[in-house]
Amino acid sequence: MTKFVNNLIDPVPNVQTFMSHRNANARYASYDHCFNYFQEHWESGQTASLVSKSGMQMSCLHLGYYLASWGMFRGKAALLQHSSRALLPAVKLIVEAPAIMWTTDVVDYDENRINAILDFKNALSAVVPGGQSGTLTSKFMLGVFGCVPAFDRYFCKGFNVSGFRRKALWEVHDYYSTHKKSIDKHRDYTISFDGQKTKRRYTQAKVIDMIFFIEGSK
Repeated sequence: MTKFVNNLIDPVPNVQTFMSHRNANARYASYDHCFNYFQEHWESGQTASLVSKSGMQMSCLHLGYYLASWGMFRGKAALLQHSSRALLPAVKLIVEAPAIMWTTDVVDYDENRINAILDFKNALSAVVPGGQSGTLTSKFMLGVFGCVPAFDRYFCKGFNVSGFRRKALWEVHDYYSTHKKSIDKHRDYTISFDGQKTKRRYTQAKVIDMIFFIEGSK
């Protein structure tokens, strides 16, 4: 890949700025709670229970609160007119997702994995209210799988891309390749609901999301 200007941005100051605002009661922790919930089910081989009679409500609530905390229920957003139960078709997609969705991080990006990411994005857009939004679908996939950054307004501005598209994913991979050591070093542990650090680390995509969310918000 041809190097681009964002490769000159040092990851460390922006990650430190982002992490300085993280605590168990802050909105950023909503991501950790959602990510931990879905990842625990994947790691234990219990993804089917996400849509069991006893699990479907909790799955929708975790996903819905995270999306709300990250701005997806505000203004004219389609989700604002729905309850968390409207996310049930999306949770069913999670259960049906191939293993490649759960095991892909930025270092793994190749044609096959990027195709899988975009295929899931398209499937998600068909079942989630407002799913035509790349911001919404990418936040969904970041919160569950951790496989892509959230292509919201700040990230796109900071990273200088137009949205959640194939070319942008290749550029994310290119940025990681340039700053691999720094990004991997700052893959901190997620925090649990009680505020303790877990044994689960943020993905590379999540760290890159932090970097360019801060960059775009400057």
